[in-house]
Amino acid sequence: MKGDEKLFPLRNVKRICTDTVKIQNFLEQARIGFLGLSSEDVPYVIPLNFVWLKDAIYFHGAEEGRKVTYIEHNPRACFTISENYGTITSQIPANTDTAYMSVIIEGSLVQVTDINEATEAMQVMLDKYVPGYYERQLGKTHLERYVSPLGSKTGIYKLAAVSLSAKEKEEIPDRMFYEGRSVQNDRA
Repeated sequence: MKGDEKLFPLRNVKRICTDTVKIQNFLEQARIGFLGLSSEDVPYVIPLNFVWLKDAIYFHGAEEGRKVTYIEHNPRACFTISENYGTITSQIPANTDTAYMSVIIEGSLVQVTDINEATEAMQVMLDKYVPGYYERQLGKTHLERYVSPLGSKTGIYKLAAVSLSAKEKEEIPDRMFYEGRSVQNDRA
C-alpha cells in the first residue's frame, strides 16, 4: 500500500474471520456486492452481480455512464459483500445481535481488455447465476459483438484485492429469532 493510505484495524477482533476456505466459499456463493467509488469527494455506491476469480472481483456493465466516469476519475475502489443470516435473540435487549458474514475488498479497478480473461470471467458469472442454463460455453465473439438495447458495449471490470478483511458472527441455533418467538417463550 502507498504511504498516504490509512489502515483501520478492525475494532471488534472477536468478529474477524481468517478462515480462507470459509471466505472463499462465501465470495463464490454471495449474490450481490456493493461497489464503492469516489470522485471529487462525492461517494457513489452501487449494488452489482459479481464473481470472485483469481483473487479479484469481476463485474460487468455498460462502457459508459456514472460508474465508468467515476472509475476514470479515481480507479481506487471498495467492494463490500454481506449476508444476513438472521437475528440472535437475548433476554437482554442490548445483547440482541445479528448472525452475518461480510467481506470488504479494496484495490484499484481496471477494465479487462484481454478477451480470454473477459470471457472466462463472464462464463464464471453465468455458471454462478444461471448454472446449467446454457448448452455451451460463452463464445468470445458474443462479448466482442454485444451491444445493449441502450446502444452501449459491455465492459468487464476487475478489482484485484490489495486488501481483504472479513468479519462474521455465527448463528446460535437455539437463539435465532423466528416469527412468533417472544421473550416469554424463552423464559419458560
